Amino acid sequence: MSEKVYVTGVGMVPFAKPSTSASYVEMGAAAARAALADAGIRYEAIEQAYAGYVYGDSTVGQAMLYEVGLTGLPVINVNNNCATGSTALFLARQAIASGAIDCALVIGVEQMMPGPLRTIYTDRPAPLQRFLDTMASNRGYDPELPRAPQFFGGAGQDYLDQYGIAPETFGQISVKARRHAANNPYAVFRTPVTLEEVMASPTVFGLLTRLQCCPPTCGAAAAVLCSKRFARWFNLDTSVAIAAQVMTTDRSDSFDSGDMRKLVGYGMAAIAAERAYAEAGAGPEDIQVVELHDCFTANELISYEALQLTPPGTAEKFILDGDNTYGGRIVTNPSGGLLSKGHPLGATGLAQCAELTWQLRGQAERRQVDGARWGLQHNLGLGGACVVTVYEKTK
Repeated sequence: MSEKVYVTGVGMVPFAKPSTSASYVEMGAAAARAALADAGIRYEAIEQAYAGYVYGDSTVGQAMLYEVGLTGLPVINVNNNCATGSTALFLARQAIASGAIDCALVIGVEQMMPGPLRTIYTDRPAPLQRFLDTMASNRGYDPELPRAPQFFGGAGQDYLDQYGIAPETFGQISVKARRHAANNPYAVFRTPVTLEEVMASPTVFGLLTRLQCCPPTCGAAAAVLCSKRFARWFNLDTSVAIAAQVMTTDRSDSFDSGDMRKLVGYGMAAIAAERAYAEAGAGPEDIQVVELHDCFTANELISYEALQLTPPGTAEKFILDGDNTYGGRIVTNPSGGLLSKGHPLGATGLAQCAELTWQLRGQAERRQVDGARWGLQHNLGLGGACVVTVYEKTK
């Protein structure tokens, strides 16, 4: 790929609890208009659009974008579980980097139902069946309990068993998330919590309490990507570039290692991060700000090590030393992450993109990370997919 790709516009709507949000059509159209306005271009200039969502019928992308304009442009609908938003971003970036097009609009949206994620189609094989079978073999599986906490709670327990850390260390991540979210008007949960409140909240599964689990929410976010020449034609902002982007899926060790961490994406993330650093010509020591996939506190903790933010076995020290927050080495999830924003599946990856773009532009207001020049995005979906993106401030 020869073309450098720039994030020239981003937009987002405040996330909301299920049953309180606008429809996916309204949210998606609003996010798209916000990204276009931020970029300073008209919808007619967009050559392709990519729309990511998980829980929706076919052509949700068209339904949203027809409210923005009827230009006849190609609309590609994307579904890749929780990595959906970043997968759409990956496809748009690939189209521009290859020279096929010069400008794309990417939207992520989700209008969710209350309660845990569940299978919709019960008359056919479940895409996660291999994962469920492996979990049952590794640590057991109770079909009467929500699936996701069993996956990630098991991964956290495997880490705890190996390194002997305190269960409260996982809870510290929720405290940090809420502290960051207090400055984010797009987050659903902005009230700070204490470690005592986190640990005393009802147990969901294993070491995970309710305040250590991301809630289902509704929302939308969008980004406009373009090439250098397109930016010159329209005099657009090129201060933020995608320096590298890598997408991975599962390998055999996800299923045959006996390690729940591998089953929930540690291996995918580690390989994607290593390749992304090499492509960007930068390492974890260069990163100032990270938006990573904290669907559960356990996943944030193990992802620190998968992304090389701290060496294996040192995540507890990384947390207790405050190296994951302001004043430390790397500010992780200044937005408050999924734990505080909520997790509208298709929108999450684009919301991460928006936050990192604002950070590198210096527009994150009270959340601003001082001197942010490199940002790292990690978006993960069971089933499975992981996208790691490195963003660079170019001027």
